[in-house]
Amino acid sequence: MNEKPTPEALQAAIAAGLNCQRLDVQGDGTYFKAVIVSPEFEGKRLIARHQLVYKALGDRMRTEVHAFSMKTLTPEEFEAQN
Repeated sequence: MNEKPTPEALQAAIAAGLNCQRLDVQGDGTYFKAVIVSPEFEGKRLIARHQLVYKALGDRMRTEVHAFSMKTLTPEEFEAQN
């Protein structure tokens, strides 16, 4: 049986696979939400951004994570919102 993932473990996996300027993952072991700011999102549509995050998370998305919502922003978009 798989252990429940932690927000820290998911954050580390995303950071290892994606160049992030800002990364915040919150969750309770089943449901997670993340704000991910990366220059790698430049010029990419929402689905392509999400695919980059899913690639960084790898098999965790199929085997460990029940629900994962994310806000994916470029550094410029993040600055414009804050």
